[in-house]
Amino acid sequence: MSLLADVLAPAPAAPPPAVRGEDLHALVRRLYPICRSITGDGVRETLAILQEYLPELEVHEVPTGTPVLDWEVPREWNIRDAWIKNARGKRVVDFRRHNLHVVGYSVPVQGIFTLEALKKHLHTLPEQPQLIPYRTAYYAETWGFCLAHEQLEALNEPHYEVCIDSTLAPGALTYGELLLPGETDEEILISSHVCHPSLANDNLSGIAVAVFLARQLQERPRRYSYRFVFAPGTIGAITWLSRNAEAVARIRHGLVLSLLGEPGAFTYKKSRRGTADVDRAVALALREAAVPHRVVEFEPYGYDERQYCSPGFNLPVGGLSRTPYGQFPEYHTSADNLDFVQPEALLDSLLLAQSALSLLDANRRYQNLSPYGEPALGRRGLYHAVSGHPDAARAQLALLWVLNLSDGQHSLLDIAERASLPFAQVQHAAELLLAHDLLLPLPDPAP
Repeated sequence: MSLLADVLAPAPAAPPPAVRGEDLHALVRRLYPICRSITGDGVRETLAILQEYLPELEVHEVPTGTPVLDWEVPREWNIRDAWIKNARGKRVVDFRRHNLHVVGYSVPVQGIFTLEALKKHLHTLPEQPQLIPYRTAYYAETWGFCLAHEQLEALNEPHYEVCIDSTLAPGALTYGELLLPGETDEEILISSHVCHPSLANDNLSGIAVAVFLARQLQERPRRYSYRFVFAPGTIGAITWLSRNAEAVARIRHGLVLSLLGEPGAFTYKKSRRGTADVDRAVALALREAAVPHRVVEFEPYGYDERQYCSPGFNLPVGGLSRTPYGQFPEYHTSADNLDFVQPEALLDSLLLAQSALSLLDANRRYQNLSPYGEPALGRRGLYHAVSGHPDAARAQLALLWVLNLSDGQHSLLDIAERASLPFAQVQHAAELLLAHDLLLPLPDPAP
């Protein structure tokens, strides 16, 4: 069991999962070889594997040319093979060895090129000479190869044979969606992008955490309904938003999960609103877990939180990751591999997400039914009920705080923050008071 699991284990709202970090890593290993892009068979193959874990996951196909907000669905790209061969017919750059070798969305090409002409289509990282970069050209008809800089420096023949066996043609954009109904039709959105090829942290880690989060939520009572969206970055989220106006109106909280597999400190990026319940809940879960973390303000750059938080939607959706994009040397390179992603980091990420969602699901407002003076808690046996608690004084204080702030205006999250008490302790106090007819649960306020 990981350190974060030990920290969170006492909290009744988020018990340790019946899953190991190795289980999450096994899913990452299965998905790693697949060449994914914003469209194509790689996305379909990926979602078919996810359906083995989540049989109720629905796969949607949106045809090329479909208007989606200010965009339209692009042509579909697929690739079968690609190489650069020397005069002896040896593949000096080989797509079959690593799918990062081809610039994503490269148009087909076949021919003999001079080294000078070929170099205009080659991408390397001189400052990281052993690594292959990840490059794409989604909306420009061009082609290219990515290779280690030391490979480039070894090219010394005057001519090379080049082949990219790909297609760019009308087709569809594919995304997956799973709805787990709860007691209410109000929803929590969990989103993860599925468009990157062999990059383990970005974002197979986010996919794996989302999948196992959905599996565990399936086994629990749920107040909220939970909607999981597995879609290509940017254009996939835009497509989902354009097709789901009714679901969008029901979203009360949301998280974009990405970059959750390496052992760096957690980073939570707030929603555009900045003070939404999800922003406060994740911040509180991070503090209570006592793990290294930082909470950063929203900015309109990054992953799909910027689509969900665009001003016309302004959804309360934040982004949960570890080390942010572009801030670790393996980012968008061949070093973002299966060795970089750690089973314990995946499990800790799953536990943290569980804790934050459990907090949101349990957060509600109450009305004190005996608001004039302090109720006789001793006569009702409530002091006795908490006397055996390891921290009886704080347990009693939690009862008093919940009574005092249960005025119909404050939620349990408000109380935990105001009283500087663990949320689970405040929740337990509310449950005791509710059982003794001292509280009345109230419906959630209108959005």
